[in-house]
Amino acid sequence: MEMVQVVFLTVLMFFVLVTVHEWGHYYFAKRAGILVREFAIGFGPKLFSYKHGETQFTLRLLPFGGYARMAGEDPEMIEIGPGQTIAIRLGQDNKVKNIYLDALDTRRNVIRGEAQHTDLENALQIRLDVDGEVTTYEVHPQAMMISGSQQTQIAPKNRQFGSKTVGQRSLAIVAGPVMNFLLAFVLFAIHLQMVGIPIENPTYVKIGEVSKGMPAEEAGLQKGDIVESINGEQIGADYKGMVALIAASKGKEMKWVLQRGDQTINVTLIPRSMEGEEGGKVGITSELQSRKAGIGETFTGAGKEMGNWTKTIFISFKQLINQFNMDDIGGPVRTFHMTGQIAKQGIEYLTYWAAILSLYLGIFNLLPVPALDGSRLAFLGVEALRGKPVDPSREGMVHFVGFALIFLLMLVVTYNDILRLITG
Repeated sequence: MEMVQVVFLTVLMFFVLVTVHEWGHYYFAKRAGILVREFAIGFGPKLFSYKHGETQFTLRLLPFGGYARMAGEDPEMIEIGPGQTIAIRLGQDNKVKNIYLDALDTRRNVIRGEAQHTDLENALQIRLDVDGEVTTYEVHPQAMMISGSQQTQIAPKNRQFGSKTVGQRSLAIVAGPVMNFLLAFVLFAIHLQMVGIPIENPTYVKIGEVSKGMPAEEAGLQKGDIVESINGEQIGADYKGMVALIAASKGKEMKWVLQRGDQTINVTLIPRSMEGEEGGKVGITSELQSRKAGIGETFTGAGKEMGNWTKTIFISFKQLINQFNMDDIGGPVRTFHMTGQIAKQGIEYLTYWAAILSLYLGIFNLLPVPALDGSRLAFLGVEALRGKPVDPSREGMVHFVGFALIFLLMLVVTYNDILRLITG
């Protein structure tokens, strides 16, 4: 049951991190009037899909991230050439509601003819030759183009990503990492509320974790017990003294007096040696005494954690560049494994780890690496400076190559992660 819970919490954490990131892109793209075709978590084959409004929400197989696919970012519409036979269906407003490209004989309540001219971006019109009579039909801005089982909503020019201002596009892109920063701040604050503020001058030793299969567990010690005395010697807040006493008592019987709530508990245990460790061990850790954090302390504490971990992340980037080693890079498998190990320690540890990962995800995505948000922002910066956009085909090629290289890197590090787990 514990394993199921750990797996669930691990998957849930990654789902939240990616969803929050992509929701930032999605929300501000919608605010700018951009048609968001798909909101996806993961890549590869679909596992689950449903449509809400104009957007298809999908869960995909490979947990390498996600995306919010906006109209105009990629070639996506099937062109209707002059002379091509199509069928259209009108809505109640006499505007074209559906455009059918195949299986025309099976369509009912449609107008069938040869397309003379089609403009689905600007004028939103279709000129159709029906039995020698040419008629121009107005197209609804949310009309659907249907080919087989695939339905694609048309994207008028003013609904496409490229039609928006540099500011609007930049906001839609940077919103993803910003949402990760906000989530990291919130998670750091929640963690601080969970663990509290350490007390500078503690008066007792409280037991934190109790290791399985060790003398402390066998004797019935529990998390939260306060150690009153050992062998008649008062412990107070002297945790180091207690550890020294345990280490010197390897193989010897020790009598402990514990305070558990309103009860006084007397137990007897015998410390034993552990491989690679000196002296006796009983298998406990100390829980720092703390007090509840105030509102102001929570905000300032979360801000300090953000600052400290931001510095640490950039230092790790610098070290990775200066001393590159493939074994130092972890992929999804390694990260899932580490997250599972942390989840076993408790929800407060998982919350702290999730905050670090969210901050890392935000920073990493702002790096000027092709296919990442930072690279797209760099192209928008160039456009703002030169007054015109970079050739979309060239920019698209840069992002495509970058994505391919990142995907290849993920495959390599995933292979290394799996080997590492197998070989220990």
